[in-house]
Amino acid sequence: MRVATQPIDGQKPGTSGLRKKTKVFMSKGYLENFIQSIFDATGGATGKTYVVGGDGRYFNDSATQTILKMAAANGAERVIVGQNALLSTPAASHLIRLMATDGGLILSASHNPGGPEEDFGVKFNTANGGPASEAVTEAILARTTEIREYFIADHTDIDLSRIGTQQIGGMEVSVIDPVADYAALMEGLFDFPAIRTMFAAGFRMRFDAMCAVTGPYAREILERRLGAAPGTVVNGDPLPDFGGMHPDPNPTWAQALMAEMFGPDAPDFGAASDGDGDRNMVVGRGIYVSPSDSLAVLAANAHLAPGYRGGLKGVARSMPTSTAADRVAEALGIGCYETPTGWKFFGNLLDAGKATLCGEESFGAGSDHVREKDGLWAVLLWLNILAERKESVSEIMSGHWHRFGRNYYSRHDYEALPVEVANRVMAGLRDKLASLPGQEVEGMTIGAADDFAYADPVDGSVSKGQGLRVVFTDGSRLVLRLSGTGTEGATIRLYLERYVAVPEGLADEVQAALAPVIRAAEALAGIRAETGRVAPDVIT
Repeated sequence: MRVATQPIDGQKPGTSGLRKKTKVFMSKGYLENFIQSIFDATGGATGKTYVVGGDGRYFNDSATQTILKMAAANGAERVIVGQNALLSTPAASHLIRLMATDGGLILSASHNPGGPEEDFGVKFNTANGGPASEAVTEAILARTTEIREYFIADHTDIDLSRIGTQQIGGMEVSVIDPVADYAALMEGLFDFPAIRTMFAAGFRMRFDAMCAVTGPYAREILERRLGAAPGTVVNGDPLPDFGGMHPDPNPTWAQALMAEMFGPDAPDFGAASDGDGDRNMVVGRGIYVSPSDSLAVLAANAHLAPGYRGGLKGVARSMPTSTAADRVAEALGIGCYETPTGWKFFGNLLDAGKATLCGEESFGAGSDHVREKDGLWAVLLWLNILAERKESVSEIMSGHWHRFGRNYYSRHDYEALPVEVANRVMAGLRDKLASLPGQEVEGMTIGAADDFAYADPVDGSVSKGQGLRVVFTDGSRLVLRLSGTGTEGATIRLYLERYVAVPEGLADEVQAALAPVIRAAEALAGIRAETGRVAPDVIT
């Protein structure tokens, strides 16, 4: 069935697809226009196979039914969809690769809240399993500005609770177990017997699935296959509104987990994942592990897991992520790559065999097993390391810092700012960049300052305007960039880093250690003065 339509403003995909308020996606023609634009901009859907699934947030099931009917009307041959329209983002990436499909549509706004008054999102992943490149997303955007029709089958809804094959016209719909293939992949990468032995010996863990999609995956792998005690996984049932929780695994939003891990009878290990399962937070008994430090530790110890015993080809990190992983790469004698924020920038490096592990400060880490960050994968690699080293998280972190030095690191988010105010802050610092080298601020000398641009070493493409950097001669840094994942106003992210070659120990308080860099950031960018905010909304 052909339906006439008109372009709808504002359908520009960000770093992880198109994200808007749920009611925007539910408005007449909004979802349909965007899905048709994806099909049109990628050569049409005729004869193609896709993977479809999402994180279970509000509108996930209805949107899946619409996409299935549109795929059928556009001539797709087959769609593979997770039971009840559920698929974690890394599981979807794995299925795209495993089944050699033409791509996938992932329904999620990741770590953003869910519900009728909250957020929804759609992301297109290409045949390599990774997020669409900037060239593809620009083509999709261009199509949204000229679309005049979309196609949708007049068909009853598919029973997505029933595993098996159904039809919409000439298109096959395969409803599959969303967990099985992903769990098998993890069992091939990690030493499950060693981890089982550790749990059997009394090792205790808490995994907070935050009422999001990772719950079924964590229960199957941690409790059933690895023998963790029943109840190890909390908030394990995916809910349309995430149980009212903010499904972002960081110390601010995973407060209950943090309280337990710093409490009197804390488990040995704690972890959390986000809405769509691609992020992770790691906590030891009495110690929080920053995502930047986690990436560095995983890189230094990956050889302990069977899937990485051959060594790493290289390590990649997003530019705002701390340079802790760089020091590990140097010690291992492997390549280290600095990319813009957004997992799509890692795809070429992984496909070309230049990198094995990738990570970013926003609680994401992954490897070449898929083309997305993968929260549960990172947790399992930590468990493998703990099982092999037979040390606590605190002992592992202390040893790592004493070997490589410590990069004190934090991110300060100023959320939902008026767009013009956020742009004014960014423009003010951008205008100063050329004159900053050589200046002294808070006792630190500025060695370099720029607006980060990335030249892809594989395809030569150049991405400009990726964040404002001020680098001090002692290795400290501050970075400012506008977030591409919000749905309301603008968010300024301020990244702060200070390197200490010989750290005093675990007792060093991160914000206190970063105090000179925090003061330097305010002196140079004036975020609080310009916005009127007395403090960040979120500190991680």
